[in-house]
Amino acid sequence: MTLRLKLILIALVALLLPWAGFQFIKQMELLLREGQERAQLSSARALAQAFVATAPELPATGRVAVLPEAPPVLLLDGSADDWQSAALQPWPSAAPVTRVHLAARANVLYGLLEVQDRSRMRADPDALLANAYDHLELQLGAGERHWVYQLGNAAPGPLQVQVDGMDAPALQGEWAETADGYRIEFSLFLPRDGMTLAANVVDTDQTRNSRSHAVLGDSGRGENSLVLWLSDSGFTRALQPLVPPGARLRVLTADAHVLGKAGKLDVGDIQARTPWPNSWIYRALLAPPLVDASDYAWDLDELNVDEVWQALSGIEASVWRPSNNERTVIVAAAVPLRWAGATRGALVMEQSSDALLVIANDAVAKLMAASLIAVLVASFVLFGFAGVLSFRIRRLRNATERALRPDGRLDPKLPHLKAVDEVGDLSRSFARLLDEIGGYNEYLRTLASKLSHELNTPLAIVRSSLDNLDHEPLPPEARVYADRARAGADRLWGILRTMAEASRMEKAIQAAEAEDFDLTGVVRGCAESYRGIAGNRQLHVMLPESPIRLHGAPDLIAQALDKLFDNAKGFTPEGGWIRIKLALDAEGAEISVANSGPPLPAKMQERLFDSLVSMRDAGSLRAAGEVPHLGLGLYIVRLIAEAHDGSALAYNLPAEAGVEFRLRLKGMPR
Repeated sequence: MTLRLKLILIALVALLLPWAGFQFIKQMELLLREGQERAQLSSARALAQAFVATAPELPATGRVAVLPEAPPVLLLDGSADDWQSAALQPWPSAAPVTRVHLAARANVLYGLLEVQDRSRMRADPDALLANAYDHLELQLGAGERHWVYQLGNAAPGPLQVQVDGMDAPALQGEWAETADGYRIEFSLFLPRDGMTLAANVVDTDQTRNSRSHAVLGDSGRGENSLVLWLSDSGFTRALQPLVPPGARLRVLTADAHVLGKAGKLDVGDIQARTPWPNSWIYRALLAPPLVDASDYAWDLDELNVDEVWQALSGIEASVWRPSNNERTVIVAAAVPLRWAGATRGALVMEQSSDALLVIANDAVAKLMAASLIAVLVASFVLFGFAGVLSFRIRRLRNATERALRPDGRLDPKLPHLKAVDEVGDLSRSFARLLDEIGGYNEYLRTLASKLSHELNTPLAIVRSSLDNLDHEPLPPEARVYADRARAGADRLWGILRTMAEASRMEKAIQAAEAEDFDLTGVVRGCAESYRGIAGNRQLHVMLPESPIRLHGAPDLIAQALDKLFDNAKGFTPEGGWIRIKLALDAEGAEISVANSGPPLPAKMQERLFDSLVSMRDAGSLRAAGEVPHLGLGLYIVRLIAEAHDGSALAYNLPAEAGVEFRLRLKGMPR
């Protein structure tokens, strides 16, 4: 876990206090909301009682229909041209009826029906031939009274009407034939609101078989009949004096259809008084679950929502919903309308929650402002401290990584050495550690020259003593031991010579003078000299045709190439191959020496160019009488590459085919 994440977790603990305050405000807002719901239900209940006392009584059965306003000029000519207005939408219909329109004006019902009927069994109404011809049957009811109208014509023209019942309201109209049936346009006087209407189309075919199709309900007295209310009914007039300021009321029938509505929601002042961030706070953190606002749209003819159906079942209900203004919410209360103890409708009252919104918003805004300031201050202090601490640690890390130079020397220039805090202690500890490591590395770096210098004189004494011993008579048994001592002294002399050579090479590299030379010629000359010592190993040389100019020390590069070839030869088996390649890359030149043989261990690839690191089997070399390798050859190759602003790398060839050493050279600085 990072330091920043730990500080973030610590800063989050500071949010417990504002969280506790928010929970208190939330409980307070819940109590206020419940109080507002109860107050609005009480108001809606009182308004429902006042409405029942002043408004017409809703019907107990039937499907209520509020008729739209008929056009001022509506000719009963059997044409559908007068019914093309957008306000006169057709009623749902089923075959054989293709179109139904109903409208009302001044206590007069206007209607238009189109029927698809190709059999054309037409006749004027006749009581003796009730179902022997095509006709329309209208059933009109008013309380206990009931009338049946039979509309049928033998030919186009004024409607021929036969009425069953006394004192029937007047009905007139026009019968028109169409391409696939007939059209009836009629007007019927309605003495009062709440009358029921049902319509049946009787279709008779050529064999005198009749079928009856219900158009508007199945009976003038049944529950499926249509209860008619004129558009200028008294429900809206009865609601208007009851509407509280900033609220709106709707009266619904037993099937949730809207009979009347009045009032207007006052959301303009809320928008001006309540700032937008406060309203957002309320909606995001405190607002109750909201229903879809479109379910309570003002222009709906039916409110098909759970709260309304609950009120129609006799149980009061309330709900919160969003308004058209995003800065407030609306409380809707639905209460039943009862006549003589029976629920025949519902009253829906909607009002904005502006008072509750202002109280809750102010409390939450103040709490969040104080909490935000406290958290910001704490976060600023913590993150400032974390930033400074991270910067100091990162600076110490970078200085520690730069302490090791490419040549292996240490330069422990660490920051914060005089600081008195924990970072200063850590910096001083690193400095002491690097000083000790630097001293040890310097000792190892100069060990070869020291050993060669210190062991040179004793070894010279041993060799001179052995030379003198050769001139003395010795028994054959003693001569064997003298020869072994001379062989060991010779090997030790070779080791000292190699160590002295490495020390001289380091000094020679530092003192080398650079010049411009042809690198291709140097590599070609070295490669030709290797052919005589490669033995039965195949030597492949790949050089560019054009010369490659380089600014550097050609003798040093030749020595590096000698050591790479010697290394490749030592690991290439008899009959194997060695490849020397020179190429030009984007930053300079690259010399590669590859050979067949065993691959490099993965753990040795990065340490292979360090001092005193070797992969050769010392036991086998001693058995062969050769001078052991001390791991200084590739170390010198790396020093030569770095002197030419380059690098030395080693890779395993694919499929373990061998090893490749690459010497990248950019050139010595001018």
